[in-house]
Amino acid sequence: MVIGYDDKGLPKTKNVLAKTKAECEKKLKNLIAAQKESDPQPPQQTMTVAQWLDFWYQTYKKPNLRPNTQMSYERRIYQHITPNLGPIPLNKLTTGDIQQFYTGLKQNGRLLRQEQYGEGLSDQTVRGIHTTFHAALDKAVSEKIIPKNPSDFCRLPSAKAREMQVLTPEEIQRLLIQAKEDGCFELLLLELSTGLRRGEICALQWDDLNFNTGELQVKRQVHRVKGELVVSEPKTKASNRSVILPAPVLAVLNDYKDEISSVWMFPSPLNNNSPRDPTAVRKRLTTILERADCKHVRFHDLRHTFATASLEHGMDIKTLSTIIGHVSTSTTLNVYAHVTDEMRKTAAAKIDRGIAKSETTQDIDTAPRKPTPSTFQPYKGQRRKPGTGCISQINENLWEGRYSPRLPNGSRLARNVYAHSEEECEQKLAELIVQMKEEIAAQRQQLQTPA
Repeated sequence: MVIGYDDKGLPKTKNVLAKTKAECEKKLKNLIAAQKESDPQPPQQTMTVAQWLDFWYQTYKKPNLRPNTQMSYERRIYQHITPNLGPIPLNKLTTGDIQQFYTGLKQNGRLLRQEQYGEGLSDQTVRGIHTTFHAALDKAVSEKIIPKNPSDFCRLPSAKAREMQVLTPEEIQRLLIQAKEDGCFELLLLELSTGLRRGEICALQWDDLNFNTGELQVKRQVHRVKGELVVSEPKTKASNRSVILPAPVLAVLNDYKDEISSVWMFPSPLNNNSPRDPTAVRKRLTTILERADCKHVRFHDLRHTFATASLEHGMDIKTLSTIIGHVSTSTTLNVYAHVTDEMRKTAAAKIDRGIAKSETTQDIDTAPRKPTPSTFQPYKGQRRKPGTGCISQINENLWEGRYSPRLPNGSRLARNVYAHSEEECEQKLAELIVQMKEEIAAQRQQLQTPA
C-alpha cells in the first residue's frame, strides 16, 4: 500500500507477506489500521486560518524543504498571512478577505527597509505569498475542511519580471579597475566570466578548480539561515555543474591563490576557515559601483551581464543554459528573450545580405567589437607609504587592515586585522606589521644558520 510520497513526488510503499491469502489479507488490514492511526490528524473544522496554516506547513511542507526555502515559507506565513488573517475561522474566510489582504500588502506590507524600498511589497512578493496561501487552502479543500478555495478568484498583481540591467563594456572595465584597488578584483572577474549565483561563488573552494584543465566544479552554495551561514547543495540538480574558465581568468586565479591560506577561494575577512558572506559581497559591490561611476545594479545583474555578452558573442542557448545552471533552455529563452530577438534580427540581415545582396541599413555589421581601453582612474583614497599595509572600510561599522609582505622564499603572506573604527584598525595593523616583521626576520635567520 502507498503510505506517502517523497520530496520528488514518488510514492513510498509498505508490503506484507504471508503463506496464505487469508493471512495476507489480515496482515494488510492491520497495516492499514496502523497507518491510519499514525497519520497526522488536522484540527477540527472550527479551526482558524492561523491554526490550519501552521498545521499544513509543519506537517506537509517543512519536512521536504531546504533551509532557505523554509525561511521563505515561514516569512510568508508567520510574518504576513497569520498576523492579518490568522484569527478568522477557516470556514468563514472569503475571497473579499483575501483580496483586501493582498491590497494592503501592496500599500503598506513591507516590514523592513521601508526608507529604501517604500512601504508596499513588490508584485513578485505578493504573488509569492498568494502561491503559498493558495496551496495551503487547496489542501484544506482536499481534506474536506472547506468546500472550495476562496483564493481562486482573487486578482493578483501582474507577473512582469523585475527589469534586468546589464553593465556596458565601458562600465565593466571601470568596475574591474576599481575592484582591483578595493581588493575584490578576482571575485568580480570570475563572476563576469561565469555568471555564477552569489551564493555559489562565495562557496567555491580551491579543490573545485583544476588548474590544468581550467574546469571549475560548482557543487555547493552558501546562504544565511536565521542569522547563521549555512553551506548546502546547489538549489537545483542543474545547478550542480562544471564551467571551463578562460585562460586569462585562470592565470589571475593562479596568482591570487598564493595570497590565500584557506580552503575557500574567497574566505571571510573575519574567519579564514569560513566562506565569505554573500551579504557582505553585495554591500562591497555597491561601494565599488559608486566609486567606478557605474549605474547601480544587483549582484544578480552581473550574471545577466555575463549571459547577455555570451549570447551577443555567439554562444548558443543550450550551452549558456548549462553554464548558468538553468533547469531547462526554456527558462534561459524566457529570461533573455530580448537578446535573442536582436540576434534573430542580425541573422536575418546577414541572410538578406548573402542571398538578396541587399544594400539596406541592415547590412551594417552589428557584431560586438572589443571596447576601447578605459582611461578611468580608480578612487584610491589616502595614499600610504610602502610597508605600512593598507586599510579599507567594509561597512559602516567595520574596517579591514591588510599587510602582505614577501617571505624569504619569495612567496607572499597576507594577514588581516579588523576593528570597528579606523583609528583602532590602524593600531592593530601597526602591531601586526611588527609581529610579521619579527617572524620574517626569524625565518631569514633560520635559513642562514648552517644545519
